[in-house]
Amino acid sequence: MSSAQPVDLPPASRPAERAAAAARRAAFPFRFPRDERLIGGAYPVAENARRLLRFFYLARRLGGALGSWTLAIADFEVKVETGRHIFWHYDAAARLRQRLTEQEQRLAQIDAHRDADIDRLIDELLCARDVPEMLVGLHVVAGRALISAMRHHLETTCPVADAPTVRVLKQCLVDYEPMLAWARAAIAAYVAGGVDEAQLERWRVHGERVLAAIGGVAGGQDARPTMPALRGAERPYARGTIPMRDARFTTFTKTGDYDVNDGRRLEHGYAHERLHFLRSQRDEVDAIEAFGTFLWDIRLRDFDAEYHLARITWDETRHTEIGHRTLQMMGYDPFELPNRLTSSTCRGPMEAAFAMAEINLFGEVGVMKTIPGLIEQARAHDDLPVAHVLDYIRSDERTHVKKGQPILKAMTDLDMPALELRTRELFTECLIALGAMQPGEPGFVMSRDDIERLVGE
Repeated sequence: MSSAQPVDLPPASRPAERAAAAARRAAFPFRFPRDERLIGGAYPVAENARRLLRFFYLARRLGGALGSWTLAIADFEVKVETGRHIFWHYDAAARLRQRLTEQEQRLAQIDAHRDADIDRLIDELLCARDVPEMLVGLHVVAGRALISAMRHHLETTCPVADAPTVRVLKQCLVDYEPMLAWARAAIAAYVAGGVDEAQLERWRVHGERVLAAIGGVAGGQDARPTMPALRGAERPYARGTIPMRDARFTTFTKTGDYDVNDGRRLEHGYAHERLHFLRSQRDEVDAIEAFGTFLWDIRLRDFDAEYHLARITWDETRHTEIGHRTLQMMGYDPFELPNRLTSSTCRGPMEAAFAMAEINLFGEVGVMKTIPGLIEQARAHDDLPVAHVLDYIRSDERTHVKKGQPILKAMTDLDMPALELRTRELFTECLIALGAMQPGEPGFVMSRDDIERLVGE
């Protein structure tokens, strides 16, 4: 800060013009709302951008961190809500990223930004022992602190000169505040169900000590508390590879066919096809797991690819909810219908590019082959609620197929024929190991149609 004395602005010195202006104002008939904003704020552009860049990076890391936990989350509601939150973090990051380009920052510079302090925080919070601890760390510690930092920025930046930042932060908080409220309620449900509250409190205190030691969300503090002993130093975080389901489900992996698993086949026709499709949508919890995991596996590689993956994760979350709620509308308890784990069991340990190829090149393309006819059948049977939701799913899947190609290019250098072949080989090996299909001749590799039928989305 400069030590120079402030310059006094001269008082008004145009009395005749002032009197005339006052007369014109008095004669003006409209009394519009007064703008109460005051000029003046705490941050010059460079400091404003430094803080927003830190917010951007934390939001980006939180979205990927939640994605890395999607396989390990068992409880249906928590997995679904996490799929939504992944996108909210990336959408906030995208808004902040755009604002930073307006404050003398280049996109390449923003995307290449790394912050070792925030990485240290995220790496430690990821080492939660279980899902309740994960919610405490990523939401109550990091998420709450980010919300507080955004609110403080809103209060201290210039509301006139920095109005675009004010708007961006308010838009972020529209998602962030309900996200934190949900997390608190979910943690309370875990505690009411028997989870040790004292353990969660110890983890919260530990996370807040780590946060303080990195200078808080905004950073820039010279004097920082000593970093506590880190859990991750003893055992670094590794994402899960096994898809988890809660106790309300029964599950199966040895086939991708609901009829085969159930041991019965309904008569072919609209009712059969509708039930099969809606079950497959409810079971797109496995797509939440897949796309969330991809975000982690390609973290910090390409922001646009990450953003599109996050948006697709949210779409798959909605598809899961559509399937679940439509089954309820039809009179089912969705948990009475066994959950198909076949595709997620194969994808979980798999390299991201091949797992993504299975969904994009086979699964989503397979949906596009079947869903138009099912929509026509729904309309022909005057089943308008189902036709309505299927129409939206079809629109989403068309978008996913288009977005998948640039995402795959960010994941791998393989050309499409090589990527497709290796993906078919890996899924053939997995399905044989699961007992979902019998081994063929040596060198046998499933066709595209085989994969669509056995592990299609």
